[in-house]
Amino acid sequence: MFGSIGWDTFVKIIGSLMEGTVVTLEVFALTLLIALPLGLLVALGRMSKRMLISEPVKLYILVMRGTPLMLQIMFIYFAPSNILGLNIDRFLAAIIAFSINYAAYFAEIYRGGIASMEKEQYEAASVLGFTKVQTFFKIILPQVIKRILPATSNEVITLVKDTVLVQVIGISELFRFAQNSANRHFSTTPLLIAGIFYLIMNWVVTKIFHAIESKLNYYR
Repeated sequence: MFGSIGWDTFVKIIGSLMEGTVVTLEVFALTLLIALPLGLLVALGRMSKRMLISEPVKLYILVMRGTPLMLQIMFIYFAPSNILGLNIDRFLAAIIAFSINYAAYFAEIYRGGIASMEKEQYEAASVLGFTKVQTFFKIILPQVIKRILPATSNEVITLVKDTVLVQVIGISELFRFAQNSANRHFSTTPLLIAGIFYLIMNWVVTKIFHAIESKLNYYR
């Protein structure tokens, strides 16, 4: 059907890649679930007027953005064992590394969005009797989300592709399954199919963000 790949073999390849896709989607979903809210907390810490809070957060962001994600994954997996004698689950290590890495990037996106808000909105909310917390969550944050959607969508698309990095600590995800299948069948077809899978996932992500932008069009 595809060069030297017959139909039966092609079906087996698809089944194998689907198994890898499940792992990829698990890493992707759990990272977003943790990193998005964590990024907001980091952004607020970064913007704090208290140096005891803002300075350590700045250092954290610098380290996360200034070192390779692959290195961070390996450090979080191997360091507890080498330093403390504690063995950490491979998948858990990957989720921790991805979450704290992407939280730093999301934090800077949030910070840019929050800083772009006009001061008059805070003043108007205060006049209307809103507390600072109410002002932020009911008035400012919904508008910030609208403004940061394009930048956030770019990071989320990058996350889909970055999931291949979990294989550095022995986790078999979509790309690892494709590599193994390509070596086993002496064919590039599995790699081509994996590329199509990644393209589909990012197409879905793009559509979801476009839908969210349409829903938030009343913030102009």
